[in-house]
Amino acid sequence: MLSWPHSATDWNYMLAEVRACYREIIAAIIAAGESVILIGPESELADENFPEGVFKIYEETNDTWIRDYGPLTLHTSDGYELLDFRFNGWGLKFAANFDNQVNRRLGKRGVYSSMPRSCKDLVFEGGSIESDGQGTLLTTEYCLMAPNRNEPMTRQQVESAILERLCARKLLWITNGGLAGDDTDGHVDTLCRLAPGNSLVYVGCQNPDDEHYAPLKAMADELRTFTNANGEPYNLVELPLPDPIFDDEGHRLPATYANYLVLEHAVLLPVYGQSLNDKLAEDMLRIVYPDREIVTIDCRALVQQHGSLHCATMQIPSSVISFL
Repeated sequence: MLSWPHSATDWNYMLAEVRACYREIIAAIIAAGESVILIGPESELADENFPEGVFKIYEETNDTWIRDYGPLTLHTSDGYELLDFRFNGWGLKFAANFDNQVNRRLGKRGVYSSMPRSCKDLVFEGGSIESDGQGTLLTTEYCLMAPNRNEPMTRQQVESAILERLCARKLLWITNGGLAGDDTDGHVDTLCRLAPGNSLVYVGCQNPDDEHYAPLKAMADELRTFTNANGEPYNLVELPLPDPIFDDEGHRLPATYANYLVLEHAVLLPVYGQSLNDKLAEDMLRIVYPDREIVTIDCRALVQQHGSLHCATMQIPSSVISFL
């Protein structure tokens, strides 16, 4: 599922550029044998043409980062269940009145085979959580405990609520790290990912003069102490940090290779026109995902609004979509 960039979003000043990036992402997903549900206002989506396998659903949206307001899928003994958490624009930073209603609206329209279960008592974003599907979750403290999320809940109360909703046994909290320019308060999908082979794929920094050197080193040290729900330590795989990318006003943008999307037969990797770093990230992911094709997508457009490829997508099992 993706949300089409339109003129009422912050993409208005660079619509052609970002839509070209979205078309590249869509084409790569279709080429990998999967379908795409594309939501957006009818006034801006109706006349757009896409390849076979793309299903347009007309819905009003505030923003495009559907990772954070799309439904989270819970794998149950009976199949799958969609969960609908409260989305408040990353701690009331941005308008979210449409985005927070997307899942309920799609459910009422029969897009989903059943209505998503309401979890609106908890502010929770898809980019803030990682799961290995085996009982272990990964998050960052500075995001989940950030202002305007779930006060006055304590960390233990938040942890208990998340473990209960997602039927998990262990929640790992990263307390170090973070990227300059990240306005999500530090989503875990920009920093560290749970991966096959009991691996943690994380962003590192080898340049002592970079502002990220100390916090990312502290994060790596922290990751070495983590164990999964079965008490097993992780294999750590370091991705490079892209060379600094700045916006037109000179502010550093949160470019990261950790924001990749795992498909059934492929991994879509965001790249940033940096031949050495891009190639190194691709090579590392090829080791971690040997059974999948690594497909690179130029995401220099996406990072202009402080996000990347994983942020722009949300995977959903075809069995919960009524028309697939």
